[in-house]
Amino acid sequence: MTTKLPSFLTKPATKAATPAAQRIAATLKAPAPGLGGPLPEMKLRRAPRPQKRRAVDIPEQVSTWKVVPLSRLMQGGKWRTEAMRSYGGPMLLWFTRGQGRITVNGVTRGFGAHNAVWLPAHTMHAFEVMGQVNGHALFFPDGLELPLPEEPQHLRFRDAIPQAELSHLIDNLEREITGDLPLRERALEYHAGLLSVWLERQMVAMEGDIPTELAAQRLSSAYASLVERDFRKGRSIAEFAADLGVTPTHLTRSCHQACGRSAHEILADRIFFEARRLLKESSIPVNAIATELGFTSAAYFTRAFQKATGDRPTSFRKSKERTAAS
Repeated sequence: MTTKLPSFLTKPATKAATPAAQRIAATLKAPAPGLGGPLPEMKLRRAPRPQKRRAVDIPEQVSTWKVVPLSRLMQGGKWRTEAMRSYGGPMLLWFTRGQGRITVNGVTRGFGAHNAVWLPAHTMHAFEVMGQVNGHALFFPDGLELPLPEEPQHLRFRDAIPQAELSHLIDNLEREITGDLPLRERALEYHAGLLSVWLERQMVAMEGDIPTELAAQRLSSAYASLVERDFRKGRSIAEFAADLGVTPTHLTRSCHQACGRSAHEILADRIFFEARRLLKESSIPVNAIATELGFTSAAYFTRAFQKATGDRPTSFRKSKERTAAS
């Protein structure tokens, strides 16, 4: 999706790279593991957003225990899976049939049958499918205190035994989620604990198969982490590039190489997914949504939203209301 962004997303940077930014830039030149491992000395902590005065309460993307078939997750428009988004809690995508492409933290890779993708909380991602895809999305609640992987993982299973083991673990969790038995929450944590042990064992077994990331992938991944942290602040591409110690041109070239999208497209994708989510899941006024997402006015937001989606915010909201009522 190519989107012409409002001018505040393209304004020039007004400050030079900070010492912290210079340190980040230096680490981008060092070799790093692939999607399955941490970035060396550049693990970006998501600092809490400063509290600001709001006219209304903006709902966050909160996760709870849930197992959703991928076919249902993809209903209601391609934006539900193909636009960049994140969730408040961790999630596991388990593809049992089909193929496509998944972008995690600014890096795109192909996926096929019997691929599992682990996504820690607040990990920006999107995926595109080719034909029919089956499987499940397993959502964990925010703040779950378990030793779950802290970095994204993409695991490919060729043998039938681990495939059956993972399906069985997910089935057990789904039965507890949908059931109404005593001690449900404790049972869910125990089942999730078994899943965390199983994931760690698979990661150890596949450690040698993790591909080495290229410099472009490391830079795109660092940029995606910054976008996920700051996409509501009305920051420009030039300002993000300055934080990373590179030029906007180099940043965009690296993003294209790593995931086939420009830096502008990644940022716009994240902003307008959030806009659609708020329009769909709340009755918050359009002007309040515009303010939350860093736009200077509701009119400015409306024009940008229409360019990105082909629909006005009010029309998009009404179409979703009609769908929900039918």
